[in-house]
Amino acid sequence: MSFYIKSGLFKLNITDYHAILGVPLNADIKQIRLQYLKIAQKLHPDTCKGDKDQKKLASDLLSKLVNPAYKQISQKNSYAEYKLVLTQIGNRLAKQADKVTIASETAKELLKSGNKIELVYPKLVKNLVKEQYKSLDEATNYIAQLSELNLVYLMLTQKQTARRENSVPAKTVKSPIEPKAKPPKNNNASPDVPENNDELISKSRIDSFIRRAQEYMEKNSFAMAISELRGALKIDPNHSTCHGLLGKAYLQQNQPTMAKVHMNKAWNANPKDPVAIECKQLLDKLNKGNNKSKAKSSNSGLGNKSQTKSTSGGIFGGLFGTKKK
Repeated sequence: MSFYIKSGLFKLNITDYHAILGVPLNADIKQIRLQYLKIAQKLHPDTCKGDKDQKKLASDLLSKLVNPAYKQISQKNSYAEYKLVLTQIGNRLAKQADKVTIASETAKELLKSGNKIELVYPKLVKNLVKEQYKSLDEATNYIAQLSELNLVYLMLTQKQTARRENSVPAKTVKSPIEPKAKPPKNNNASPDVPENNDELISKSRIDSFIRRAQEYMEKNSFAMAISELRGALKIDPNHSTCHGLLGKAYLQQNQPTMAKVHMNKAWNANPKDPVAIECKQLLDKLNKGNNKSKAKSSNSGLGNKSQTKSTSGGIFGGLFGTKKK
């Protein structure tokens, strides 16, 4: 049996794991685990009450919805990526709040909660969860209502965050002229579904690759960093930050040719990217070092191999120090 849910976050092609497990979006892992165990015990074939059809439905709910949802949330890396996607979706929803349509009465109640959202939201979630798996035939309906509640919560909280970030004291404002709002790129998009959802998901995946690559580079694990960055470039071959970090990683591995290729790509992709700017500076130093090396080699003669070897090491000396033998 397949379960089709097309409300709340599900209509944005996002699987709402929190709605399936019946926990609020701000629940900690301990709270999530306790709720999962409670649901799993209720739906397990050995403990589920009901006839043969009900037991089959319970088994399907457990294996196709509940278990996969908990697996995603309980894995640290996948959950971090998932939370990042939710944040970006929330930002998008906040910008298009007037275009989002709400169907359930519970979500409409949260929409009117104003500054009391952090008090109202958990109570509304709790009320729905009480009924969520009582009648298994209605389980997906309650999941849909919880997901719409989560959608409204994301939209309102991100909207509040944006207001706080944009609230600048009057004395620090340099110009009273507000920038003109850019028109939407796609006027034919559905009014209650944010645009470019696939783009947001791709961006979050790239950000995850970059984050892991930076962590590897801090530990001097440049081969692992290169592997992560190559994965990111499969999603966006022209990502300037990825090319820049890849160039730096190759440079640390004493592969100047590969380093130059990716540093140039970073600069060509986005010369305003801070990583691309840093790469441009490194390129200038590399090129300057190469020119000095060629000049010394020309003056001393091609037969002086020992001097040529010494000057070739000087390319990296000014950047990362001499390589230990």
